[in-house]
Amino acid sequence: MEIIKTSALTKIYGRIQAVNSIDLSIHKGEVFGLLGPNGAGKTTTIGMLCTIVRPSSGSASIAGYDIIREPARVRRQIGIVFQDPTLDTVLTGRENLELHARLYGVSSDIREARINQMLELVDLHERGNDITRTYSGGMRRRLELARGLLHRPAVLFLDEPTLGLDPQTRARIWEYIKKMAQTEQTTVVLTTHYMEEAEQVCDRVGIIDHGKIIALDSPEGLKESMGGDMVAIRVKESPLEKIRALPYVYEVKENEGTLEIITKEAHLHLAEILSIIKDVECVEVRVPTLNDVFIKLTGRDIREDSIEDSGSWVDSVARYRQRGS
Repeated sequence: MEIIKTSALTKIYGRIQAVNSIDLSIHKGEVFGLLGPNGAGKTTTIGMLCTIVRPSSGSASIAGYDIIREPARVRRQIGIVFQDPTLDTVLTGRENLELHARLYGVSSDIREARINQMLELVDLHERGNDITRTYSGGMRRRLELARGLLHRPAVLFLDEPTLGLDPQTRARIWEYIKKMAQTEQTTVVLTTHYMEEAEQVCDRVGIIDHGKIIALDSPEGLKESMGGDMVAIRVKESPLEKIRALPYVYEVKENEGTLEIITKEAHLHLAEILSIIKDVECVEVRVPTLNDVFIKLTGRDIREDSIEDSGSWVDSVARYRQRGS
């Protein structure tokens, strides 16, 4: 069942086409990653789906509600966890959830039970009556996740949910996200700069560049599209054409004295490849990662700085408007 559907979704700011005719279907209960270099259009795409940004053309719906004609109904169907903290730190964790529940019209007869359920889900029940400024960064993020799901949204949007957290806390946050997606049957749409996280947690990944979706598949499917294993050989003299002629070599290029080779079943062919090369300095063999796919498709690293993703979704949209004016 489709929970998010876009058709030729487009946004133009002045002379800048931030999003270029995106067609996208996201299924109920799916964890979907929208990845792209900074400035690629993912912030604007999410902004349109959240009804923060009005499309220039095209259409989109969430849970059957049109983002242009029915924005109020769309907003009742979504939860958002922004990159920047948005908790009221003078309130307790429980009071933050109580405020959110009232704003979203959660019925008074189920409100307390729902708050208790969400505090239990993110392991904060014992700290629920503590002021949130006493929480660690990871605890605050967990409370924001609980708050985003409190009103049972059909879709939860997560903007860099683990940015700035230590590796151990990041791993725990992802455990909670997967647990909540399964328990609540909520569709999760996320952005992240941590490619290994997207690889581990997402059911499917869409890679966006220059405002277009240029690849869409499961993480495994995207890695398989690379065509084989990755071999890097540091050399003094490069027999590039000889290696390119080998039937099992999918791709080869030279990068500052290193031959970068993609080949099927590297363990079977590495000896023959090395026999062609003189003066090998070092060799590295590994399976492709999602980051390899990303760099191949976009030619850029996801962490390159630019205007779009240097802040929250709302701030980024405002900067994009200024840039296009």
